[in-house]
Amino acid sequence: MTAAAAQELDELCFLSAQSMPNLKVSEHFRMVKLLGEGSYGKVMLAVHRKRGTPMALKFFPRQSTSLTSFLREYNLSLSYCTHPSLTRALGIFFSTPSYYVFAQQAGLYGDLYSVIVSEAGVNEDCVQRVMSQLSGAVTHLHSLGFVHRDIKPENIFLCDSSCRWVKLGDFGLARAIGTTVRAVWYESPFCTPEVEPAKEAEKEMERRRTEGTEEEVEDIWISVEPCIDSWALGVLVYCLLTGCFPWEESTHDDRGYRKYKEWFDREAKRDEKMRDGEWRGEEDADDYIIMERKQRDNPPPSQFEGLSPLVMTLLKELLHPEPKHRGTPEEILSYLGGPWLMETEREEKRKAEEAEKEARKMRERGGVEEELLREGRGER
Repeated sequence: MTAAAAQELDELCFLSAQSMPNLKVSEHFRMVKLLGEGSYGKVMLAVHRKRGTPMALKFFPRQSTSLTSFLREYNLSLSYCTHPSLTRALGIFFSTPSYYVFAQQAGLYGDLYSVIVSEAGVNEDCVQRVMSQLSGAVTHLHSLGFVHRDIKPENIFLCDSSCRWVKLGDFGLARAIGTTVRAVWYESPFCTPEVEPAKEAEKEMERRRTEGTEEEVEDIWISVEPCIDSWALGVLVYCLLTGCFPWEESTHDDRGYRKYKEWFDREAKRDEKMRDGEWRGEEDADDYIIMERKQRDNPPPSQFEGLSPLVMTLLKELLHPEPKHRGTPEEILSYLGGPWLMETEREEKRKAEEAEKEARKMRERGGVEEELLREGRGER
């Protein structure tokens, strides 16, 4: 499936290269405003002059963009992004003397990054709405044989102001599952821990340059797998709930990640004991009570304070340090509906207790009224 997907995408790129027109942008589109820009180029909100259709035009500088990479992103977005929460190309692509350009659906309300309040995040209902949509979108992309490899708030676009409809976009780094790529380390919590050896290789290369050694460090190669996206989704959940990142980089040099890894290893040992039957007293407990006991017995690192046992269990799945044991995006769906913040959990418990008290009063009142009715009828 994955090899076939890669081959099919290559064929689409070959065919579209034969038919790419040269256009003058101003003759066909009216530019409205800049939507975003980065190392890839820029995205402009535009209106098609003949049809009056609003769209986003993505401009790639020809000087720094290969035709192959441009056509790969365009064709992947056009032919494979058929899920409602994936940004789809519109079938318009062309070149100018300075740019390669294609049109895509426009996210008129900005990106997810713009609504995250620093050190506060966004409200919990919104977080679960977003993650539900992304779970479906990424699962769909994986089912077609591709990994996004660049999930982050800046690449998630809003179709309304309440995050009821979001779209994952920017497929420039997407590759077919099983593709071998050079491991590239970058300083970001979204960078997976399995590429930490690439950081060490960079350090070694810098040391050799300093010493004037000509010998190069051998490249490290990794396979593109869906677990890369799972890690990014885990970091995104944390970011949306807290307005922060759990660590600066996913390496043992980072104190925040090191503390998480130590906590995770303690959890793994406890889970192993439970599987082996060494841990008693939890056979009859429901899943959430077990989660609560675990969090009480092995409190997560301080940066996770305020997160519920439910969401910590989800994060433990998505942020598994070992890629082959990492959970899938689809598993997010199993954790929706429950409290992801301790504050929400406490409020739900308070409401449940109040409802129970009210029900008890009603039962007691009902018993008294029934007794009075019997006395009124002369029953003994």
